[in-house]
Amino acid sequence: MSRICHIEIDDTGLPAPTAEIEQERKVAVFDLLEDNSFDLPARGDGVAPEGPFRLALAIRDRRLVFDIGSEAGEKVAEFHLSLSPFRQVVKDYFQICESYFDAVKRLPPSQIEAIDMARRGIHNEGARVLRERLEGKADLDSDTARRLFTLICVLHFGG
Repeated sequence: MSRICHIEIDDTGLPAPTAEIEQERKVAVFDLLEDNSFDLPARGDGVAPEGPFRLALAIRDRRLVFDIGSEAGEKVAEFHLSLSPFRQVVKDYFQICESYFDAVKRLPPSQIEAIDMARRGIHNEGARVLRERLEGKADLDSDTARRLFTLICVLHFGG
C-alpha cells in the first residue's frame, strides 16, 4: 500500500508544453502509476499515514509543492521544496533532451545511443537530488524518483 495511486499536475499559469514534453509527461505518469514505491514516515510522535496516496505536484511561489492525500482524498501531508537544487540538473536535462530529440531525426544509432546514455545519467542525477531533498519527508525508490523527476522537469519547463 506504500504507493501513489493517483497523480495530478497543477500546471495552471504555465505555458503549454511542447509535444515532446507532453509525451514525456504522459509516459512518466503512466509508468509511475503502473509501478512505484512511495511512503510517508511517521513524524514526531504521530503514526505514519497509510497509503495508497494521491499526489498533486505544483510550483507555487517558486517552490515545488507535494500535496499528498489519502486514497479517499483526505489531506495527509504537504511539503514545499526549494527549486534551487534542481535548477542546474533540470537545465542540463532539457539541453540533453533537445540534443536527443534532434539526434533521433538525423544521426546514426551509435550517436543516438551515446546521447541517450548521457541523458539517462543526468536523469539519474535529478532522481538522486529529489531523493535527497525528500529525505525524512517521503521514502521512494530510484525508479519512482526518476519518474517524479521527469514530472518536475515538466513543471519547471513553464515555471
